[in-house]
Amino acid sequence: MKTDTMAVFGKATESFSAGAKTLPQRYFVAREIFAKEQEAIFSEQWVCVGHQSQIARAGDYFVREVAGESLIIVRDQKGTIGGFSNVCRHRGTRLCEEASGHAPAIQCPYHAWTYALDGRLIGAPHMESAVGFDKSQYSLGTVRTALWEGFVFVNLADDSAPLHSTFAALAGKFTHWNLPKLRSAQRIEYDVRANWKLIFENYSECYHCPGVHPMLSKVSPYDSAENDLCEGPFLGGFMSISKGASLTMSGNACALPVGEIQGEDHARVFYYSIFPNMLLSMHPDYVMVHQVWPTAPDRTRILCDWFFHPEAFGRADFHPKDAVEFWDVTNKQDWRVCELSQQGIASRAYQPGPYSPRESIPAAWDREYLRHLPHAL
Repeated sequence: MKTDTMAVFGKATESFSAGAKTLPQRYFVAREIFAKEQEAIFSEQWVCVGHQSQIARAGDYFVREVAGESLIIVRDQKGTIGGFSNVCRHRGTRLCEEASGHAPAIQCPYHAWTYALDGRLIGAPHMESAVGFDKSQYSLGTVRTALWEGFVFVNLADDSAPLHSTFAALAGKFTHWNLPKLRSAQRIEYDVRANWKLIFENYSECYHCPGVHPMLSKVSPYDSAENDLCEGPFLGGFMSISKGASLTMSGNACALPVGEIQGEDHARVFYYSIFPNMLLSMHPDYVMVHQVWPTAPDRTRILCDWFFHPEAFGRADFHPKDAVEFWDVTNKQDWRVCELSQQGIASRAYQPGPYSPRESIPAAWDREYLRHLPHAL
């Protein structure tokens, strides 16, 4: 992969803005800012809700809440993935209570109105005698849904640009990682007592790594990084693996290579943040993905999945826990310092501090965030 000579976590970068500082306190604690984020960002942008492998068969579904709206993400009989409001068209009852499942149709638990997997109303008991009632007028409310590299994205806004144009800068960039074909071996859900922006800022620099991540720093030097995406909604680059074959507890590769990994990339880990809620970490033998979901100004729910080549499952050399345990330890170290940051920022003593040249990507992330929230300044 061709990269510019700058650092996501280590070396100084020419694109670093001299005098850049952290965000003011209100962006991390104010409920009105949190509400504006939900309205201006999570209701307007394409957000990642999962991976197509989660709904591999017709009738498979999962439920996700986006900006306060409960959505059903389902694969229909034609193999198409769609998104619908989790709201019955009869009297507004919540349709699906389980986080995921499989069903031949979607049926309301209240009065048994039934919807096909493509959202059409196909059953409404005793409504045949209702004057003027037309089932075709009562399909489920739809939400725009699209795929990028096998990941499912939704957008609550009707007038936003299509995903393929929004993600045009990433077209073909990750093809050799086989992301659409991968399968998750494990998910861990984290409840972090910190603002969601602190998660992104932490992910985007390794200035903190020597003190916070001694295990990670031994195998991946904190100053080894280079970036190729330095401004805008997609940010990141790679870091070197200097010891062992992978970032695992044993140091050994834990599975088949995820894709057509070439040359020096066998000894690199690629880290990208995809605004506003996805963190993509690509290793030679697995891919780790965080979904970041703000739940309060000082609370964030994080869904972390570890994806592997589908042919790795069942092999004698498949050891996913080797990777999961490595990053579970590292994740928890990150969440701890994010929570400490939240506590300090909430103090009346907090004032915005200067970013180091080693923190050029967090500064760039802040600029992109503010671009979407101009009225909160």
